[in-house]
Amino acid sequence: MIEKVEVKIVNKSPNALPAYSTEQSAGMDLRAWLQEPVVLQPMQRALIPTGVYIELPAGFECQIRPRSGLALKRGLTVLNSPGTIDADYRGEVCVILANLSNEPQVIENGERVCQMVVARHATVAWKLVDELGDTERGAGGFGHTGTK
Repeated sequence: MIEKVEVKIVNKSPNALPAYSTEQSAGMDLRAWLQEPVVLQPMQRALIPTGVYIELPAGFECQIRPRSGLALKRGLTVLNSPGTIDADYRGEVCVILANLSNEPQVIENGERVCQMVVARHATVAWKLVDELGDTERGAGGFGHTGTK
């Protein structure tokens, strides 16, 4: 069974609330709330308002992620992906969209511009030690396993 978490929401836009496209989707589509279309030139970014404000329960975050169709077809992505909305934030949910294509892209009012994923998170309590335990990987980092 899929757990449902109650999240308070204020929608100051005339657009639909963020919604799942299918029954088992992890992300909800979020729509732009614009007075007029925004034209993003190649390699330009803009802060896109949504008119949505949320109150997450403690221990949860909301991740703002790109929509795969926009990324593939139009070269639009969420610049700080995933963007994080903390449980204590009460401002408007806005999206930093970037145009990575070679052509201007027009963002229209009501257009689905990103996905929202609500997820649990842990709060860390650091334990200062002199050394860390060994693993098979050890300190192997970027590309240490090769390419094939």
